[in-house]
Amino acid sequence: MFPFFSYNQFSLSLLLLLFFSLFFSLPPFVPAQSLPDPLIENDTWRSFAKFVDAGKGSYVSGMSELKKYFQRFGYLEPVPASNLTDSFDAGLESAVIAYQKKLGLAVTGKLDSDTVSQIMLPRCGVSDVSRTMHATRHYMYFYGKPRWNRVMSAPITLTYSFAPGHTIGNLPKSDITSAFERAFSRWSAVIPVTFKPAPDYSTADVKIGFYRGDHGDGEPFDGVLGILGHAFSPRNGRLHLDGAETWAVDFGSEKSRTAVDLESVATHEIGHVLGLAHSPVKEAVMYPSLSPRTRKVDLKVDDVEGVQALYGSNPDFKFSSLLESDTTSSSSCWAVGFGRSWHGRAIYWIVVVLGLVMWI
Repeated sequence: MFPFFSYNQFSLSLLLLLFFSLFFSLPPFVPAQSLPDPLIENDTWRSFAKFVDAGKGSYVSGMSELKKYFQRFGYLEPVPASNLTDSFDAGLESAVIAYQKKLGLAVTGKLDSDTVSQIMLPRCGVSDVSRTMHATRHYMYFYGKPRWNRVMSAPITLTYSFAPGHTIGNLPKSDITSAFERAFSRWSAVIPVTFKPAPDYSTADVKIGFYRGDHGDGEPFDGVLGILGHAFSPRNGRLHLDGAETWAVDFGSEKSRTAVDLESVATHEIGHVLGLAHSPVKEAVMYPSLSPRTRKVDLKVDDVEGVQALYGSNPDFKFSSLLESDTTSSSSCWAVGFGRSWHGRAIYWIVVVLGLVMWI
């Protein structure tokens, strides 16, 4: 005599059968990130696409240029260009591992597609790693933790001005000024530092300008995309942006595929002016890279904790509101992320099936 088989057991078996049929029909869960569109990449860094899948022992023509990249951003010791070879040696492997750790990538020691994609993205020209930097768990400072001095207990007031003759033609001066005012106000909202226009450029604490190529500070710009801008630690105050970029304040009116959000880069570079170095937290404003047509202006917990460790908190700032904003944003990203990959869809179906099983 056959054992009794209930309707609920049949339903559960059917659901499990459907689930495993779907699950095993999916491709392997290997998340892949496409390389950036070569049409909107910097000419020098575009060539790095050919290094995908290279690892220790590989020899690829032009790899010496990649080593120069890692030197520039602090991952390899500076040596004469004539000493750089096109072989993937132990030194380059160590640099790749350090880069992957710093930028929040999977640590493989190889030039996988995610790593090469990150390398090719437009970014800030300030070094990521240096023996002259002071590191914490997340946010970083320049050596000695330089900061602008406070007089007694009074809030700090910094003046700023734009370099005469060093501007751009595709944006009205009023749009440029407004973008920087908003960027300054984001930092002022969390620390007791205020910013106001200077009557004279020569006496300004923060000196802002748009420059092209070699402009005399030892950090030349490289044309469209690549290096977007750079700034110097306190109390230098220089903040330079690449005049070759298509700067935008409104992507609705600026249709260029290479457009870069001015306020996002300004907010990042002001962080350097205040004393913050690059953060490994991808969501942070002080993360070093920014894709074209991307807006990233809201300070995250990592940014705020770092700058408040230097200057203290603005008395009117409420940390709870920032935490609520970050939590809401993370929850939304988690929910939306279900449909972005096969892995995400599989997780979605696991949740659905488990919910149905519990309901039965």
